[in-house]
Amino acid sequence: MDDIRTVGIISKPEVDEARTIVPEVVAWLEARGIEVRIDEVTATYISGRPAIHRDLVPVGCQLVLVLGGDGTLLSAARAIDGREIPLLAVNLGGLGFLTAIQVEEILPELERALHNEHRVARRRLLHCEVQRNGIAVTQYEALNDVVITTASLARMIDLDASVDDQFVCRYRADGLIVATPTGSTAYSLSAGGPIIFPSVGALCLTPICPHTLTNRPVLIADTSVIRIHNKAVDNHAYLTIDGQVGEPLHEGDIVSCRMSDKALHLIRPPRMRFFDVLRSKLKWGER
Repeated sequence: MDDIRTVGIISKPEVDEARTIVPEVVAWLEARGIEVRIDEVTATYISGRPAIHRDLVPVGCQLVLVLGGDGTLLSAARAIDGREIPLLAVNLGGLGFLTAIQVEEILPELERALHNEHRVARRRLLHCEVQRNGIAVTQYEALNDVVITTASLARMIDLDASVDDQFVCRYRADGLIVATPTGSTAYSLSAGGPIIFPSVGALCLTPICPHTLTNRPVLIADTSVIRIHNKAVDNHAYLTIDGQVGEPLHEGDIVSCRMSDKALHLIRPPRMRFFDVLRSKLKWGER
């Protein structure tokens, strides 16, 4: 990695802890001659600093620091948009499977990054395309998942799913999740999906409250293309990317999902591995 000359900071709003952390981190970086770029939220924690739109923060940076929870990280991942910029995520949120670095580890981890001693996990993104009348109308990149849900109260939707042109079934359910290994500990887990080790080459197709109780989550090779044909009438189904952006679907729309060429480069704690995070976050028993 290139020498770190510029660091971007993206923060979660209204976190009291950040009022102390942000000025401390900015002062620490600038004392080492490193330029700092901050988004509008981060600017609320430190006075006299010009803010940049979040999507522009990563431009020209060699490292992006996220202060918040997994939701803030997902927002930062969209801003990075596949650039090979390591992301250092510090947990100021709730459960935080992805933001596994704790507050007290910020400066030691930044020090490691400056000396190119940090451990980076490459998490591939999921490419999603909405096709309407045979034309691609929108495209997205997801870190966690692509979700189609009902947009109406107490109403199920019909979705035809296929994998590599092989018909799977018609799901009559509250929705359907296509999750990456990274996203297997997010919405898919809550809907009964499996936890997937990050290096496993798989996607998970997880139905949400299916009418047919034998509809279970299915693991699919990450070389496959998943196509979901929306049978619900216009605006009765909604597409959501990483729980943050999306659009209503029209009847007949096809949502196509495949692994992207883009990836997120996520700095991981040096001593905490995947199962350490699971034990910590899910309160699994210790030895």
